[in-house]
Amino acid sequence: MRLDGIRLMPAYGDFMSAIIEAVSKHPGHAFSKPVQKSIRLLAGLGVEGDAHAGVTVKHRSRIAKDPTQPNLRQVHLIQAELHDELRSQGFSVSAGELGENITTRGVDLLALPVGTKLHCGDRAVVEVTGLRNPCIQIDRFQKGMMAAVLERDERGHLIRKAGVMGIVLEDGEVKPGDVIRIELPAPPHKRLAPV
Repeated sequence: MRLDGIRLMPAYGDFMSAIIEAVSKHPGHAFSKPVQKSIRLLAGLGVEGDAHAGVTVKHRSRIAKDPTQPNLRQVHLIQAELHDELRSQGFSVSAGELGENITTRGVDLLALPVGTKLHCGDRAVVEVTGLRNPCIQIDRFQKGMMAAVLERDERGHLIRKAGVMGIVLEDGEVKPGDVIRIELPAPPHKRLAPV
């Protein structure tokens, strides 16, 4: 099913749905995050026990510019379909290795508009704030991967495929197999840009 260019799974109640394939976190500023049985999302903060949780920015490059900026990157989500695509190109990658907290399946995350609410599991809600801007760390992880997560559309515009970022609106525990219900914001929809 498609809705405004967004590939979605069949309807689930009043929402469209996808699933959580894996969850990951890391207490330090490491590129990859180990897969967990579950993670707890904390409203206004992010993933409990993850280095990027907090009200203000936690990414080192952003702290250097202005440590008082609001943290619009509390949760990093990547669609498992990107892992599939990278493996088909000869890369070895699995959940959490690209630094994501939540690996999804069944929705084109990159096509969601700003402000989309992802209802994860029973209670948690993540609001999508923008795109992850891939950095040189991806090439340090595996040479050539940076080029594989960037491409150009027919008009020459850069497409960043390394996932989306979000903030936590509602607390809750999430785990593999949980349904993600997708609530689109009211139109007009704003396309995602790097945050």
